[in-house]
Amino acid sequence: MAASPGDADADEPPSMLWGLDPVFSAYSRLYITDILQMKESRQVPGVYFYKTHPIFKVDVLGTVVYKREREDFYCYGVDDSTGVINCLCWKDEKSSDRGESFKSRYPSGLSRGFNIEDELRRLREAERKSAVLEIGELLRVRGTVKTSRDVREISATSFCKVSDPVMAEQISRMLEMPQLYRKCYDQPFQMPGDDLGNTEAGGSSRFHCLLSRSVLTLKEFFSEKEVARFRLYDVEFLLHPLIQSSSAEQESDQPGTSFAMQTRNLLKETLSVLQDEGQIFRKIRTQDEVYNVTEQDKDLHTAIMDVLREDTKREKYAEKGCHVLHVLSSVRQRYSQNLSREVLEVALTFLECNSDIISTTEAHYTVL
Repeated sequence: MAASPGDADADEPPSMLWGLDPVFSAYSRLYITDILQMKESRQVPGVYFYKTHPIFKVDVLGTVVYKREREDFYCYGVDDSTGVINCLCWKDEKSSDRGESFKSRYPSGLSRGFNIEDELRRLREAERKSAVLEIGELLRVRGTVKTSRDVREISATSFCKVSDPVMAEQISRMLEMPQLYRKCYDQPFQMPGDDLGNTEAGGSSRFHCLLSRSVLTLKEFFSEKEVARFRLYDVEFLLHPLIQSSSAEQESDQPGTSFAMQTRNLLKETLSVLQDEGQIFRKIRTQDEVYNVTEQDKDLHTAIMDVLREDTKREKYAEKGCHVLHVLSSVRQRYSQNLSREVLEVALTFLECNSDIISTTEAHYTVL
C-alpha cells in the first residue's frame, strides 16, 4: 500500500529546521549508491533525504566510465565502485575571452623576463586539461543533486581531474568515508531540547529556530570582537532582541515565564550547544563561570604548538606526527584537565587554517 504525501511528510523534519542540521549546508561525501537511492523531499523539490538528513549538495570521487560532450557541458559517468552516476560538468564560457581581455590590459613586453600572455596561455591550457577527462581517469565533482527524466545526476559547481598514480587520494577517501557514515550520516539528527517552557503546538519548532539564531549571534560576536574569555553577563544582552522578537511572534507569552527566565534558559541551551561543538570551554570549573573561546584562546594555541614542536622531534612521532589523542593528553596536563576532544579538534583546525600546523593523516598533526 502506497504511503500518502502526508505520511511521507511525517517522516521528514519540518523544512524550517533543516538549517539546524550541519549536513544540510555541507557538500556531503556519500557513496554513489546512496545518492541514487535517496528519496526526494515532498516539502521542497530538489532536496533529498539520506535517513533523517536533508541533502542537496554532494562531493564524489570516482573513475570516469563513459563521457559525452555537448556544446555547453561534458557529461561524465562516474563510478566509485558502489554505483555510477551522471555528472554534468559545465564548460567555462569566459575561458575563450580571457586571453583578449588580458592582452588589452597588459601589452606584450610590459615586464622583463615575464610574458603575461604566455603565462595566461599556460594557465588556460592547464585549466582545459583538468576539465577534459578520458575514460579511466579519476574525477572529483562537487555539485547539486537533481533528477532529470527519472535519472538521478549531479550538476557540478566545480570539478577537476585528480592525479593519483599511487592511489593515495582513493585510499584516503576509502578510509574516511566509513567514519563519516558512522559518526555523522548514520546518526539521527537530534534536535536540542525545548527548555523555554513553551509547550503549545509549534512551540518546539519556534524554540529550535530561536536557538539556532542565538548560537549564530554569539559566534558572530566572538569573531567580530575577538573575544577570548567571557562571563554570562557579558553576552546575556545579545539575546534580548531575540527573546523580544520571539515573544512578539506569539499570541501570548507562557504564564509565569518571565523575560529574565527565558533569557537565562536560552543562554544555557546556547552555551551547551557551543560547548558540544567545541567552540567554547571552561578552563577551570568554579562558581564564577568563565568561558574560553577556542579560536581566540592564544594560550591554548601556544600549548598545542609547544606539544607538537617538542614531541615531533622524538623518533616515534617524527614521520607521521602526533596523534590527536596524544596531543589531547599532553595539552590536558599542560593547560586544562577540562579540555574536550571537540575543543582540541576546533583548535587544531583553526591552527591548520592559519598554516601553523599541518595534518599528515586524518588524526595526526605536525608543525610546519
